[in-house]
Amino acid sequence: MTAGTYCDRCGEPLEGGSHAACAAARELEPPRFCPQCRRRMKVQVLPAGWSAACVEHGVLSR
Repeated sequence: MTAGTYCDRCGEPLEGGSHAACAAARELEPPRFCPQCRRRMKVQVLPAGWSAACVEHGVLSR
């Protein structure tokens, strides 16, 4: 997961919960929520990876 306050898969706060299932799922899929502000990101899956954009915090990619 990317460092932040929220889980980038489920959008819930990182503190106070187990996100082991989210971490396992993130091995195969792109993030869905911005880890800094919890907004839903625009995700594009490409043959060579993925790109996810938050309107507030910019683009993450792999």
